[in-house]
Amino acid sequence: MRLDKILAGTSVAVFLTIGITCESQHLSTFAQSAPTAGTQSVAVGPQYDTTHVYVAPQDFDRFVASLIATFGGTTTKQGVFTVNPTPSTTMSQLVLTPVGTISVFGFKTPIPYPFGLERTGYLVTDMDEAVGAAKETGADVLVAAFKDPIGRDAIIQWPGGVNTQLYWHTTAPSFAPLQTVPENRVYVSPGRIDTFLRSFLAFSRGKVASDETHAPGVEIGQPAKSYRRVRIESKFGKLTALVTDGQLPFPYGRETTGYEVTNLTDTLSKAKASGAEVLVPPYETDEREAAVVQFPGGYIAEIHSVTKK
Repeated sequence: MRLDKILAGTSVAVFLTIGITCESQHLSTFAQSAPTAGTQSVAVGPQYDTTHVYVAPQDFDRFVASLIATFGGTTTKQGVFTVNPTPSTTMSQLVLTPVGTISVFGFKTPIPYPFGLERTGYLVTDMDEAVGAAKETGADVLVAAFKDPIGRDAIIQWPGGVNTQLYWHTTAPSFAPLQTVPENRVYVSPGRIDTFLRSFLAFSRGKVASDETHAPGVEIGQPAKSYRRVRIESKFGKLTALVTDGQLPFPYGRETTGYEVTNLTDTLSKAKASGAEVLVPPYETDEREAAVVQFPGGYIAEIHSVTKK
């Protein structure tokens, strides 16, 4: 599915929508002994890795306006397209903020499966190599690579049930680097986390930044418990794997991305003024001050300021 679209040139506007204390020894082993996928990284950069957000058409403009008012940034030209290999149409627009890139979709027809279940779109240097590397590391291909007017796309699923879009453009896009790199937040069960980590680390050629086996449960709405939190960094950006028992109060598990801002209080004020609702008021841990926000149209995001690096 073409979840990143570009309208470019003088008469055609460019449009892309896709677009530790307890650092465990076995995680180090993953980083060192994970199977090698391909001969080189297929990643391009975190500014090209887009969070996919699906909203109702009537909420589309309010949602985009709220994002820009909260984080700043610009948008590509809005349009209506067929963005997957099915007879469907969607409103589509890319929101380029300093803290992350968001691909917004407002389907005018029913959303075909499994589109809408993918969290993120990763721009890759070569589609065939990327799909082959993902399969080699244990990922499943949910949607085989297909052509769109500006490139090719596929949807893969990592062990543990995490869906990701891969996309490639015939003409490479060019975006400015982000001020802060957002984190892709994935919730994985204890029984699948090790397999997920092996697969994703091999594919992304990333490294484990931290593996905290007793992270404070307040981060996932379980203040009386602790849980395992693994942070990964790669050329695709940041990924935080939250290993839980699944007994999560709303809205935890619904937020797909964590956005790093300089001043959380100021950002939340802007969000509320633009129609967003603070679902989880600010709380502090030893690493960050964070809150969870729901934007117009239903998109839920974690927003945080880092207090310790």
